[in-house]
Amino acid sequence: MQERTKAQITVGLLAFFASVWILFEQARNYSNPIYAVGIIVLLLVVMIVLSYIIIAILEWIDIFDLKTNAVLTIIVLTAFMINLTIYLLTNSAS
Repeated sequence: MQERTKAQITVGLLAFFASVWILFEQARNYSNPIYAVGIIVLLLVVMIVLSYIIIAILEWIDIFDLKTNAVLTIIVLTAFMINLTIYLLTNSAS
């Protein structure tokens, strides 16, 4: 397996597990457990796909090395998750 592919999968999983705890709390409020599991699995797929896309774009631009690209991708994905969490919490309160 190529180093870029390993980094893409690892970054996607790290960003998912680093920021999914609030969604586990949200998922417990749903009455249908299949719906809650579906949201969490969908989020995992989205995070991995986004990590593939972001790292591929950063590798294509070829400014930084793979480690720097991975760190930048984790920062972007974590910021995405923070925004998603704030959006979910503000909409569930109303």
